[in-house]
Amino acid sequence: MDGNELIAIEGTVQTIIFQNPENGYTVLRLRAGDESVTAVGILPGLSAGEGLRLYGAWTTHASFGQQFKAEHAERYLPEGSRAIYEYLAGGAIKGIGPKLARDIVSEFGAKTLEILESSPEELTKIKGITDKKARDMGERFRQQTGLRRLMEFLVDNGVKPIAAARLYRSYGEEAEAAITENPYILADEYFGLDFFAADEFARRLDFAPDARERVEAAIRFEMRHNENNGHVFLPTDKLIAATAQLISVEAESVRRGVEGLTEAGEAVAERVAGVEGLYLEDLYEAERSVAERIASMAVRRVDKVPGLDILVERAEYACGITFALKQREALQAAANGRALVLTGGPGTGKTTTVRGILGLYDEMGINTLLTAPTGRAAKRLTELTGREAQTVHRLLGAGMPESGLGTVFEKCASDKLECDAVILDETSMVDIRLMAALLEAMPEDARLIMVGDADQLPSVGPGNVFGDVIRSGVVPVIALTDIFRQAKESAIVKNAHMINAGRAPELKNSGGDFFFLKRQNGAVTSTVTELVSSRLPKNMGIPPEDIQILSPSRKYAGGTREINLAAQEALNPPSEDKKEKTVGNITFRVGDRVMQTRNNYDIIWVRSGPTPSEEDRSRADTVNASAQELKSETGRHEAGTGIFNGDVGYIEGMDEAAGIAYIRFDERLVPYPFDQMGDLELAYAVTVHKSQGSEYRAVILALPKCPPGLITRSVLYTAVTRARQLLIVVGGADIFSAMVANDKRLRRYSGLRARLCGEVG
Repeated sequence: MDGNELIAIEGTVQTIIFQNPENGYTVLRLRAGDESVTAVGILPGLSAGEGLRLYGAWTTHASFGQQFKAEHAERYLPEGSRAIYEYLAGGAIKGIGPKLARDIVSEFGAKTLEILESSPEELTKIKGITDKKARDMGERFRQQTGLRRLMEFLVDNGVKPIAAARLYRSYGEEAEAAITENPYILADEYFGLDFFAADEFARRLDFAPDARERVEAAIRFEMRHNENNGHVFLPTDKLIAATAQLISVEAESVRRGVEGLTEAGEAVAERVAGVEGLYLEDLYEAERSVAERIASMAVRRVDKVPGLDILVERAEYACGITFALKQREALQAAANGRALVLTGGPGTGKTTTVRGILGLYDEMGINTLLTAPTGRAAKRLTELTGREAQTVHRLLGAGMPESGLGTVFEKCASDKLECDAVILDETSMVDIRLMAALLEAMPEDARLIMVGDADQLPSVGPGNVFGDVIRSGVVPVIALTDIFRQAKESAIVKNAHMINAGRAPELKNSGGDFFFLKRQNGAVTSTVTELVSSRLPKNMGIPPEDIQILSPSRKYAGGTREINLAAQEALNPPSEDKKEKTVGNITFRVGDRVMQTRNNYDIIWVRSGPTPSEEDRSRADTVNASAQELKSETGRHEAGTGIFNGDVGYIEGMDEAAGIAYIRFDERLVPYPFDQMGDLELAYAVTVHKSQGSEYRAVILALPKCPPGLITRSVLYTAVTRARQLLIVVGGADIFSAMVANDKRLRRYSGLRARLCGEVG
């Protein structure tokens, strides 16, 4: 038999072991003839007693043995009184237990399910069933049969069953009619399909190539795709041309689609800085609100501070230094205004200035909150200032909406933060949506200090908030340029400033903290691996956990994927006493360094010491405990929810029977379900983009050949400025020189600067 050919098994569902209501992933026991087998797959809404014909393949799980992995299924309801009784007695319909199931089947026999679906009022013949209870039973049964029929309809038309549960949740019994009328609703990210899958489904339903629904879905797809490239809006003419080419229709059809989206309020057309642009509605509102709030802060004056010079001197004394002229200017600007930008490269005194502003605000009685976009940046800010800093997400109480997509925040316009000022570090990493959320949650008269390095890479998300605010000239900008004496002694700092100025440093290994090892592409990974696993620990006393490998690229030779596999093999090889779990094409092993790749607002963590006790782990095992109960607890077992994109941790243990990996993210111990480990990746090496906001004792920068878009000065500058004590660059001198010379930055279509300058409309 062809290894790719699916086999079929058939039987009756005995027990539902596990079912994820969000995506329909199910683990069940199936009675197939005389055998009882374990089966897994996307089978939403399944109940004990249903008949199944599964198509898939047998697999062997490391912990649970042989099981059948179903690719798709045919479902059928039980027939005959005995089978129907087992179906109802097994809890298929809430409110019907074994005794009531026996009474119902005794009364209606083989017609029981027909009665439930079409004439539930007849159930009142049974003692104890009221009119309301009968209606509820009928409604629950119709929901199940509706979901089953919907899944069959989708699978028959080539659509993955994961969409069925979410479609039914959104549209109920009208789901099949809704997607028949407009199959492109499947292209909504919530339903788990992309535009091309929805387009294939629509073709099966004979939708016209230039159908309005198809064109509008293609426009939305183009705009969301380009949002991932940092664009807040797109020039309308470019959008129309790209969409017309994508789906092979006339430009006029796309133009009509643009008009349809704007008329429906899903998009906003506006002239920005001389360009006719189109925004998706949510990004338009975010950009507009940020511009309005920052402009308002810039013009609102504050009362003159009496004795400001004395207060600055006190802050100076508290920091134990004498401020330079620009630093003193920053403190005065922070005292006299509601918005300020503080920028500068490494060694220019940004952190000292922030400490000075904090001390000044303390003297003025101003309650200040510290925040940063990533966990590592917030931790570093805490260490450098001695004051608690939180990520923006945690500060605002980020959570997941009912739709399962996007982010909602507890702190918002109706529940403001309790503060007089916010200092936001690493502002270059903040995208337009996050800045909008932060500003919305700040009290109207609060101050905002935006701190960052304007020459680093922009945010991963849409917009160029920090750069746009600086270029607008609306907010006072204090640019620190003088390198302090101690920093001047560092080759890392000196070379970073040379790179930023477009001057290539001499790549001579004459000692100090900056080294260059010339290697051809094929030797980059092996050299990097040798450095992290052997040479630096043995020769310089730097343990691997203090070393971070960076690379511009994920793919290709010398990219993070290749390096991670090599580093894992060298630093954490497999052994009989070391548990591991393979998810997709990654094998995770106890001891591995891992990174979270998306925000997970619901996962529970327990705060504990460096080595979790059995009591800690027992508490952490309460994976399904109420988040509110956990958050209300205090003391040693303080707990909470949420691990965010970019958080880095170590796998401390695995419980195969429970299907849980124990991962430590700093002081937080997370019982991490195996079925969610697709949100993790190995983190011995990370991309330069992912390293933003972090600082490491030692950095090894791999510079292999990679796409031209990554061979830029800003990528190199960002990588170099991540190292605190040691930087070793491994790669080609030609690549290094090319990066220094290439100051080209991909243009982002963002209207924030134009809005701040009044260049809209």
